[in-house]
Amino acid sequence: MSVSMKFDEGTQLCEMIISGKLDRSSFKATEVKMTELITSGKQPRILVVLDGFLGWDQQGDWNNLDFMFTHGDKIERIAVVGDKRWESEVKMFTGAGIRKTPVGYFETERIGDARAWVLG
Repeated sequence: MSVSMKFDEGTQLCEMIISGKLDRSSFKATEVKMTELITSGKQPRILVVLDGFLGWDQQGDWNNLDFMFTHGDKIERIAVVGDKRWESEVKMFTGAGIRKTPVGYFETERIGDARAWVLG
């Protein structure tokens, strides 16, 4: 499993690529990096690309929602790009429809639409 992340100061775009099975420690590391961005005054727009994604590892405390409640409203938009089979689970995981931040899901071939939407 790997998570790579890069941030563009000009557009506030934080692009993450997640491959393999997402484990809690890797996800926590991205939360820490995102917290640093937000506490420095950034309002990131997040584009997540699921590349060879295999779901979530069952180990670890996935019930910890501290980041979402503390910093979630400071994220402008979240767009996730991946295989259609992950859409409903990703929407539940990201809190789509519950959180203030708009969350969009785009199938893999629509990455250009996802990028335009998240930056819009």
